[in-house]
Amino acid sequence: MEELRFSGKNTTVYFDADFSLLEEKLKSDSVIYITDENVFNSHREKFFAKKVVVIKPGEKFKNQETANYIIDQLIPLDADRGSFIVGVGGGVVTDITGFVASIYMRGVKFGFVPTSILAMVDASVGGKNGIDIGVYKNLVGVINHPAFILYDYSFLKTLPDGEWISGFAEIIKHSCIRDREMFHELQKFSIKKFQSSATDTAGIIERNVHIKYNVVANDEFEKGDRKLLNFGHTIGHAIENTTRLAHGKAISIGMHVACKISEVINHFDTSQTKLVTDLLQQYQLPVAFDFDKEETWKILLHDKKKTGSDMNFIVLDSIGQASVKKIPLTQLHNIFKSIE
Repeated sequence: MEELRFSGKNTTVYFDADFSLLEEKLKSDSVIYITDENVFNSHREKFFAKKVVVIKPGEKFKNQETANYIIDQLIPLDADRGSFIVGVGGGVVTDITGFVASIYMRGVKFGFVPTSILAMVDASVGGKNGIDIGVYKNLVGVINHPAFILYDYSFLKTLPDGEWISGFAEIIKHSCIRDREMFHELQKFSIKKFQSSATDTAGIIERNVHIKYNVVANDEFEKGDRKLLNFGHTIGHAIENTTRLAHGKAISIGMHVACKISEVINHFDTSQTKLVTDLLQQYQLPVAFDFDKEETWKILLHDKKKTGSDMNFIVLDSIGQASVKKIPLTQLHNIFKSIE
């Protein structure tokens, strides 16, 4: 157990813990669990005799309609200001759980049990909770940290291969912006290596949690370094919402494009771009951009990082080090159109 300390709230983290620990830590009659159909159907025994709200799985259900559905279910479950809401699932579940808990009765306590690689290393850490509005990712949301995050790695036993792959996009992202040594270590392994080694998986997850925490703790409200966590996401989110490609795969393409933009804007060496591209492909992630660029660009123009006629874009200085560059939209558009 350890504490992640933020300005407004501390988050207790239980690494390599068992789901049953929650029965010891929380009053069972005040706890309501939110999960999705996939997690619920794969782990019914964990939810036995518990108050549970089950939602549809997938990014397309991370919206106001689902948030309203959850709230409609909380009312007959007698959820009040003394209730504790626990999100058990991937990034969609943790995002929407934190959002609903933050607005229900003007805020109730909540915690997370992330069940995917993506949620474990990224979505559950840092306090960002929200929903999508149409094709616009995370357009509505709050920054509010969970009371706890519990890591029960047994959930990964039923995680589909595609979700493992998607999650490793965020791990590679962290290595690109903050940890050159981890980048080189990842070059020696593969998805299958981590899938077959609980020890290696636990180690890489804890390492990435600490990378994200250290960035967020120093810039909780995204005034400076926290923006670096958006490496690959500006274009990746636009791709994700125009194609419904899995998050990690869209972010992978976004990182490839961001490397190409880094070459033009930041003199990032082409050989370094190849190393990033090769690592992404090594972890079965796509890098080719073969979608409608103009449609993607229209979505990108609504990204929260746009300020007036400029975009705050994350570029690589070198592998393991990134920076924020304010790029005029006209220049960014021209570079974007030229990338294959």
